[in-house]
Amino acid sequence: MNQLAILALTGVIGFVLFAFAQRAQLDRAYEQRALAIAQTAAADPQIKRAMEYGGGGDVVQTVAERIRKASGASYVVVIDLHGIRHSHRIPALIGEPVDEPIVVRDGHPHVGTDQGATGRSANGKAPLYGRFGALVGEVSVGIPEHDVLGELWRELPTFALYAAIATSIGAAAAYLLARRLKRTTFGLELEEIAGLLQDREAMLHGIREGVVAFDPDGRITVVNDEARRLLGLGNALGHQLEEVLPDGRLRRALDGTLAGTDVSVLTDDHCLAVNRMPVTLHGQALGAVVTVRDRTELIGLLRELDSVRGLTDALRAQQHEFTNRMHTLAGLLDIGEHQSAYEYAIETAHSGQALTEAVRRHIGNQLIVGLIVAKATVAAERGVRIVLTEDSALGADPPHLHSLLTIVGNLLDNGIDATAEAPPVDGGRLIRLTLAEEAERIVVRVADNGPGIAPGTSQSIFDDGWSTRPERGTARRGLGLAMVHRLVQRHGGTIRVSEGPGAVFAVVLPLPDTAAAPVPQGALFTAASPMGGEG
Repeated sequence: MNQLAILALTGVIGFVLFAFAQRAQLDRAYEQRALAIAQTAAADPQIKRAMEYGGGGDVVQTVAERIRKASGASYVVVIDLHGIRHSHRIPALIGEPVDEPIVVRDGHPHVGTDQGATGRSANGKAPLYGRFGALVGEVSVGIPEHDVLGELWRELPTFALYAAIATSIGAAAAYLLARRLKRTTFGLELEEIAGLLQDREAMLHGIREGVVAFDPDGRITVVNDEARRLLGLGNALGHQLEEVLPDGRLRRALDGTLAGTDVSVLTDDHCLAVNRMPVTLHGQALGAVVTVRDRTELIGLLRELDSVRGLTDALRAQQHEFTNRMHTLAGLLDIGEHQSAYEYAIETAHSGQALTEAVRRHIGNQLIVGLIVAKATVAAERGVRIVLTEDSALGADPPHLHSLLTIVGNLLDNGIDATAEAPPVDGGRLIRLTLAEEAERIVVRVADNGPGIAPGTSQSIFDDGWSTRPERGTARRGLGLAMVHRLVQRHGGTIRVSEGPGAVFAVVLPLPDTAAAPVPQGALFTAASPMGGEG
């Protein structure tokens, strides 16, 4: 209804403006017509001859009236250079002077509007020359205004019809456009759309979850502040995903190549859970919406919780072992075998320190020592023995310390899980660890005698979420090896893994320069974890 009122008002305004424009055009046309009549009268030989000799007489009045009646003009007035009329529609004015000056003395015709004795007229004035070319007067011709208005009124119905047709076409176009807009906006009014937009902006930028929306062509249409922070998307609106993100697991999770819920993705700073949902409304595909959650702290807490549970189980097992030893010692004392009891106590006291001392002979950093001893204790409770090779040598302040903690911890966890679940082998379940600080690099090597890596999967095992084992407790599978791979790449190192029985992981980290890149803090939540493998 509002559109129709606007169209009607526009049509009326256009009609009025067109009427004024047509009136001005008719005025100019009638002025030129009056000038043409004046020029015709000025060219009449009888008038020229009569005015040239100064008398004029009845000849001028007779010829002028004949021309006036033939042309339908309001008046045809012949005036000499002294301003005296020699012809007029009203005979009483013949011989009387005119009020205005003679304007044709410049030799040019003039047009305009005249308010004379016969009323308002469109006027044209032409210079009157004698037979020998001398200016002898002027001829002034007027066409009454009611003729102009009559012509205008005759044309107005046609103009009104055109305006009505234009308004009708505009109304029909507005109706069709409104229907199309209704279908496009699913029947929502402008106020409802504005309200939805305000609600959307408030929701998108207020939630602590990244949101990225795509149109049906795959272009990014919405990116909230949290998504920019988590994904590093700057000015991404209107771009395709491949234009703003390099190829990798993150891009494949965002574009839907990786299907599933809570797809785990590791970036340099965050551990993310990505979910993609196609959007349809009334059967029409509108694109897709991707939500991104930062699970860095949550994964760290879950791993820490799972590590505490692992340590609790280990301590419980050690408690049983300690109880058994105490019972053995008490039994020896009861039967009077004091020397045997003494020797058993000494052996028991030194057995726990043997591993720590063996590690300290090769490793100077206490954090690394503590990590290896803790992993060895946990592994022992699961029937796995960790051995530090004799060629291991690491100083008290090794480069990439935090990264080494994460790399060694995750590789050992992965080896413990794989070896403990494998069938028994000759010589027992064994993991060999090598840590060597050389002149230009640090070498980490973890070899186990478990089932190993299946052929053709040596590259896939470093993908986020890849795992050969089901979820255990609260630990999130498939992140440890991916984190190790990302840390190694960040430091410009290499990581290799053997295929077939008995997995061997070999990591080489170059020594850092003075401008070494910082280790992403999000990757450190597993650095000192004594349990909770992720491979």
